[in-house]
Amino acid sequence: MKLALLSRLNALRAARRGGVLVTDLASGAQRLLSEDDFSGDALGEEAAAALRSGRSAMVEQDGRKVFLNVQAPPTRLIIVGAVHVAQALAPMAALCGHDVAIVDPRGAFASPERFPDARVLAKWPQDAIAELGGLDRHTAVAAITHDPKIDDPALSAALSAGCFYIGALGSRKTHGKRVERLAAAGFTTEQIGRIKAPIGLDIGSVSPAEIATSVLAQIIEAQRKKPPRPST
Repeated sequence: MKLALLSRLNALRAARRGGVLVTDLASGAQRLLSEDDFSGDALGEEAAAALRSGRSAMVEQDGRKVFLNVQAPPTRLIIVGAVHVAQALAPMAALCGHDVAIVDPRGAFASPERFPDARVLAKWPQDAIAELGGLDRHTAVAAITHDPKIDDPALSAALSAGCFYIGALGSRKTHGKRVERLAAAGFTTEQIGRIKAPIGLDIGSVSPAEIATSVLAQIIEAQRKKPPRPST
């Protein structure tokens, strides 16, 4: 690999940006497409799909075989709320390969003893997010405290950063009030519409472990499933 290409790859990793290393199997020529370089052509779509799925692939481009080697940072899951659902969700998410952080200013709940599988930050979301180095497209945020003073700052930061998954606990009535607050804060209807609320897939979950399962499934769906093409 050429030095310039390696330098670009290292810069992507340092910035927690994703990319795809494209290798022409006939000539050996290589180029790196960052997630900001994906065009609307066939190769760009294939590269975007490979990055989304996390799976490298061999495809044909203009009659030539190319190998798409996915280069993605580890996905992070920020769980806002050190509650019972979080105790079930954190170890399951860690098993799925996510870097998990628990954020909750209530120190009695946010303790390493209760969350041995995660980094625990007993801080307000805005302070915790700053300590974590900010949010990005490879981060999922699940706000589950049911307390607007804690959840709203995290949701605002997640919307601004374009996190690939944003979910919030609460009934539809609770979410309606949340929508009003976020709209008043300047977020558009389209932005707010990205929030999964009530959080989790609708599988009839009741217990904290079942709710955690539904949330993790929804995160995986958002990460891996190819979005439908817009209707014409």
